[in-house]
Amino acid sequence: MPFIDTPETQKANRRFIRESMDVPLLSREHELELAYRWRNDRDEAALHELVTAYMRLVISTASRFRNYGLPMGDLVQEGTVGLMQAAARFEPEREVRFSTYAAWWIRSAMQDFILRNWSVVRTGTTAAQKALFFNLRRLRAKIDDGVSTQLDEAKRAYIAQELQVNVGEVEAMEMRLASADQSLNATISPTAEDEWQDFLPDQRPNPEEAFSQSHDGEARTAWLVEALSGLSPREQTIIRERRLRDDSRTLEELGKVLGISKERVRQIEHRALQKMRASLMRHAEDPADQLLLAHA
Repeated sequence: MPFIDTPETQKANRRFIRESMDVPLLSREHELELAYRWRNDRDEAALHELVTAYMRLVISTASRFRNYGLPMGDLVQEGTVGLMQAAARFEPEREVRFSTYAAWWIRSAMQDFILRNWSVVRTGTTAAQKALFFNLRRLRAKIDDGVSTQLDEAKRAYIAQELQVNVGEVEAMEMRLASADQSLNATISPTAEDEWQDFLPDQRPNPEEAFSQSHDGEARTAWLVEALSGLSPREQTIIRERRLRDDSRTLEELGKVLGISKERVRQIEHRALQKMRASLMRHAEDPADQLLLAHA
């Protein structure tokens, strides 16, 4: 489902950004006081003041990711989630500014959101792919000569070395970023009526093949039942336990149950399989079925 960024939404976002940027910055001492009040006393007023003061950090980070085709408002929302997570985990006694700590959480929340929503195809499922996704354009712009539209082997090798990934991963991400999602309901050209989905092959069997497969399957099942009925009770037991169960029993286990040696079980099983094969071969008129049954 596409994101809707209406003029009204954009206007509301601009107003929110202006108001957030007007909030005064916190001194180090007051920031620590708010952090302690929230952690120790669960003071929601302190949390609200702390988070509101650093919404400018969320907005600044969102502006750096706005070229990925997602609405600014959605990026700010995700960054706010990251800011709240930072507030929940912040340890003021470590004497680190909250803005420094929160920056990582805000950036991580936005990056995860972009990776989830940039394409219907899952992108950046590993740390290497994530690094490639967010740094490939930057490094490409750094080494781009303005002539070639694709990276050559030397440039791919440079990017792979910079990001500590394989050259193949660089090439795969380059192709992924160059191709946008396209609806299968889109027409193949502006003047055509045919859609892309009209040219997708149907891998399912046609009605004639489906009926033939169903009919043949039923026939072979009947042959198998008949072949089993021609065995003695002990032979049937061994075949069912050894061949027709997902968790087949061993020769030794069956030997203990039947009171015979495992070698005798093997001999009976071999003889029963020969009887069944002979019974099945009498029904098989198709040479392909005969070959299949001969090796069963």
